[in-house]
Amino acid sequence: MPFREPLDWGGLRLTTFPAGHCLGSAMLLAEDDQRSLLYTGDFKLGESLTAQRAEPPHADLLVMECTFGDPRYRLPPRGEVITQLLEIVHAAFDRGLPPVIQAYQLGKGQEVTKILTTAGVPVLQHPVMYQVSEVYQQQGVDLGNVAPYGEHYIPGHAVVTVPPRQRARRLPDLDSAVTIAVTGWAQDDGAKYRLRVDHALPLSDHADYDELLEVIERVEPKEIHCTHGPVKFVDRLQDLGLNAFPLGRGHQMRLF
Repeated sequence: MPFREPLDWGGLRLTTFPAGHCLGSAMLLAEDDQRSLLYTGDFKLGESLTAQRAEPPHADLLVMECTFGDPRYRLPPRGEVITQLLEIVHAAFDRGLPPVIQAYQLGKGQEVTKILTTAGVPVLQHPVMYQVSEVYQQQGVDLGNVAPYGEHYIPGHAVVTVPPRQRARRLPDLDSAVTIAVTGWAQDDGAKYRLRVDHALPLSDHADYDELLEVIERVEPKEIHCTHGPVKFVDRLQDLGLNAFPLGRGHQMRLF
């Protein structure tokens, strides 16, 4: 479904809007003659180099993804994190070590690659990730100076690879490297030790805490249903006087 072009289906009018999460990610607005419902899916309101910026429309009911629904996940400004990433990458080059950035193969990997190549840093991608990047480029998203990782590391290149838990085949020839994880979970204390990397940077393709509150302001829903996040986020919304509920389990309206 193309963005912003309504489709009549089953008595409903369906319209997709950019979600800002990754290439092609969409929010879905479903309307009938009486009410409207917006389902966000994974989304991010902030800037992206590889996905259209999110455009949440008004709706009566909002079903929202709330992964970072805790105040500690107020992420620092994107520009500061990118500056830190580039400083680490160039410091690794100065030491003669390959900088290896761990990122999801869909979305985050392409975004980090574009950030690096825009700054003049050539990138080698894990072959599994590069297959996805080829789709991005076929859809008109120019990722810059990027190539799949071959049998050996090419000096002066950053490597963007998948997290170890994804069980893709390991890259050869990278025993000595400066490792970097880019994830909103980097806000957690000790994240770099849990993720077993040298550096953990809070660069996310999910809405942070403040963006979750902002999307509610923009949509102006009468009712909010929260999924994929802490239940306490619902309590915080109720404390703000909002008609909010956790999705997927029974609930009792609070007495006070």
